[in-house]
Amino acid sequence: MKKNEFYTITITGMTSDGNGVGKTDDGMAVFVPLTAVGDVISCKIVKITKNYAYGIIDKIISPSSDRTESSCPVSSKCGGCTFRHISYDAELKIKDNLVRDAFERIGGFKNTSFEEICGCNNPDRYRNKTQYPVAEIDGKAICGFYSKRSHRVVPFTDCMLQPQIFSSIAKRCIELFNEMRIRAYNEENGSGIIRHIYIRRGFYSGEIMVCFVVKQEIKKQLTVLADRLCGEFDDIKSVIMNINPRNTNIILGSRNVTLCGKDFITDTLCKNTIELSPMSFYQVNTEQAERLYACAKEYANLTGEETLLDLYCGAGTIGLSMADSVKKVMGCEIVPEAIENAKRNALVNGFDNAEFFCGDAGEFAAELANDGIKPDAAVIDPPRKGCDTLTLDSLIKMLPQKIIMISCNPATAARDAKYLCGHGYGLEKVRAFDLFGRTGHVETVCLLSKLKSDQHIEVELKTDELDLTSAESKATYDEIKAYVKEHTGLTVSSLNIAQVKQKCGIIERENYNKAKTKDSRQPKCTKEKEEAIVGALRFFKMIG
Repeated sequence: MKKNEFYTITITGMTSDGNGVGKTDDGMAVFVPLTAVGDVISCKIVKITKNYAYGIIDKIISPSSDRTESSCPVSSKCGGCTFRHISYDAELKIKDNLVRDAFERIGGFKNTSFEEICGCNNPDRYRNKTQYPVAEIDGKAICGFYSKRSHRVVPFTDCMLQPQIFSSIAKRCIELFNEMRIRAYNEENGSGIIRHIYIRRGFYSGEIMVCFVVKQEIKKQLTVLADRLCGEFDDIKSVIMNINPRNTNIILGSRNVTLCGKDFITDTLCKNTIELSPMSFYQVNTEQAERLYACAKEYANLTGEETLLDLYCGAGTIGLSMADSVKKVMGCEIVPEAIENAKRNALVNGFDNAEFFCGDAGEFAAELANDGIKPDAAVIDPPRKGCDTLTLDSLIKMLPQKIIMISCNPATAARDAKYLCGHGYGLEKVRAFDLFGRTGHVETVCLLSKLKSDQHIEVELKTDELDLTSAESKATYDEIKAYVKEHTGLTVSSLNIAQVKQKCGIIERENYNKAKTKDSRQPKCTKEKEEAIVGALRFFKMIG
């Protein structure tokens, strides 16, 4: 194979970033964007590695039945819509398969219940927020969207994923910038002021927030501009200046200044009133988010008596969607503004059983675990990188009966589920949700349940572990410790448990109860602790 040569290939699969994949006659895999499964194409090779190559379409010899005409004039240039060239049904099949493949290949889950993917009622115009990067062409400000894998702005505002009012507002902002000679920020030399136009709208309320992300504060000029915008668009209820002076790809800075109207807008999610600031995390597809949260609540199967832990809680929307069905909600999020939103949202909706804390999810969970707090259920909605080991280990230590994982990355969701299932949990259900129609992203909801000690557990025995009896396999040391703590308040050690197990005739591995040195003395288990451990052994049916 040589670069710039042409090959005829048939597209047989799709990757998570929307590239079609096929093979040449000699078996080399070739990834080609803007293709569909079933396409037969003439392909020009543009890059070759040791094991695969990248190509671009020269011509379509025989189109796939999944192929359709794109409804967006810049979809081939913009990096937003991955699947606009295929039917929505075909897109849902691809996303469903991506989730299943991740859990089977990465997680090793072969017999899990995969429920049917939940697609959008309308995969167009669903987004409740957008960020338009601002740039200059021939000395004039423009805005649009980044070209794929670049920071080159494609000048276009009427994205098919967003409400048309966003386009009207963005165009008017650009006219006012040019009229008032407010320069666009230049990433290369750091000149100019305006970095992004950030717009969000309440799906049900219709309230709109416009946020100007700027390199440095220009309150006087932007206040005049904000007043004009509010006078021209009745639905704009808040105009904010966000200051971000750093040379970074992160859009928002840490400081907001309200120029016109309120500091926030409101919307309704799962029948709760939600207050949204520029920093608030809020799912971009409100209708689908409500379905996803309803599924998570169904998986939790709440009775009203539970303590629910909500990690990576954002503005509290997931925990508050379940607050009417639990005794208590404890939420944690690292973004201070989001926690303030969460507290306000709990207050506005009359929930006095919800507490929200600002901090790292793993550190917060570890603190709860060390304090002996044991939630009955946990909801986790981590970022794309998934959970760190501290978070997962702390969850395992707290022993919630159910963990509902919501994830925007099937690969890290499968990885984290595998870790939890290696530490006493079983994966019961997985369902994909398309919150991001026409893009390459897909959301996943998983239900993991604590394994019961009297359920059958497959154990691989090695030759040096053949003295492990069937009684020993019924409960782990951590489960026995947790039972004793919960029912008696006593803290027992692994040595205490081993001593009682040996006394009850449950054989331990050789040397488990022996002192480490000849002269060392081991503390004996007290009668009170012995009785408590015996009670736990009976509960787990390890003794009669």
